[in-house]
Amino acid sequence: MFCYMPKSVSFSEIGMGLTGFGVFFLFFGMILFFDKALLAIGNVLFVAGLSFVIGLERTFRFFFQKHKMKATGFFLGGVLIVLIGWPLIGMILEIYGFFLLFRGFFPVVVGFIRRVPVLGYLLNLPGISSPT
Repeated sequence: MFCYMPKSVSFSEIGMGLTGFGVFFLFFGMILFFDKALLAIGNVLFVAGLSFVIGLERTFRFFFQKHKMKATGFFLGGVLIVLIGWPLIGMILEIYGFFLLFRGFFPVVVGFIRRVPVLGYLLNLPGISSPT
């Protein structure tokens, strides 16, 4: 008799799913004119997914470094304001905090996108590419 045994799922796989759903709900909430409920669900799923992917201790260490306290305040303050019920102001604060938190990763992301066939061609156009 054949018995199907599902493979075990790691925390990082669960975290990637939670983060993906969080980004989806955030995007969908913005598309639907800053729907409070969708943005709140997206925020909770994104932060929970990030914690699952890199671990709880590393998440706290990332957010609460001395030089990132301003960015963390804007990001988590924006999450709190969205949860309270002011989605537009909360998302503006969140986006500002997100860019401050993750600005060190943007050159890596742009370097990766430059290797993608169609997007890389667009980023290497003369008016867009930076002089080297």
